[in-house]
Amino acid sequence: MSTRTTASVSTHILDTSAGRPAGSVTVHLAARGGRDAAWQALGGSATDADGRCKDLPDLPEGTTHVRLDFAVEAYFEKSAKRQAEAQQDAPANRDSGPGVFFPEVAVTFAVVPGEHYHVPLLLNPFGYSVYRGS
Repeated sequence: MSTRTTASVSTHILDTSAGRPAGSVTVHLAARGGRDAAWQALGGSATDADGRCKDLPDLPEGTTHVRLDFAVEAYFEKSAKRQAEAQQDAPANRDSGPGVFFPEVAVTFAVVPGEHYHVPLLLNPFGYSVYRGS
């Protein structure tokens, strides 16, 4: 049993459309102490080349809810440009719409003190999924 008085959070992103980690994605962390409390922005970080965000801020004591905001639009814009350059005759987008349907992903979850929460994001330009990892 943990003796920590706060929960801790980590995350990583896998770009399932490319089959590799999504690096350089900005991630912001916010917390609140109860469902009716205001969100407190705690800061953020960016994923490394392995898609991991290793230096998210600590959660304050009394945190009951956490929100991770992933800014994925810039990542997909860079990814589409690299793909178009690598495949000069291939279109950068799947259709005539935007290159990414979800420009940002917000994941909100409940936490309890002493627990660690690893929240992986599986991402592609037109969908995503999340789960509680280990």
